[in-house]
Amino acid sequence: QVRLLESGGGSVQAGGSLRLSCAASGYRNCMAWFRQPPGKEREWVVSIYTSTSSTNYADSVKGRFTISRDNAKNTLYLQMDRLKPEDTAMYICAAGMTGRGCVARPLSVGEFDYWGQGTQVTVSS
Repeated sequence: QVRLLESGGGSVQAGGSLRLSCAASGYRNCMAWFRQPPGKEREWVVSIYTSTSSTNYADSVKGRFTISRDNAKNTLYLQMDRLKPEDTAMYICAAGMTGRGCVARPLSVGEFDYWGQGTQVTVSS
């Protein structure tokens, strides 16, 4: 079983930055961040294939968000810069065994079997 615990959310003005963390126990070869805006469906943001550290980003965050992983701490990070009001959402860490498909295409909720509780990010204009 894999447990995921997110932290680092908060409120920030547009143009600001936040860094999210996801402490993980156990191993899955694909780690990802999803987000769920108020009243909307959960959407994939970025994923990292742990074997190679290859990454894939949604177009909406490409160039502004950076995913990374500290293997020694088994912790996933999401550095979010130049935040926009439309980035407001609950950010949720996910873990799964998708293999190399982890960074080959946008991913769906059903491809992950472990989820964190989420951390809220609010960006004001």
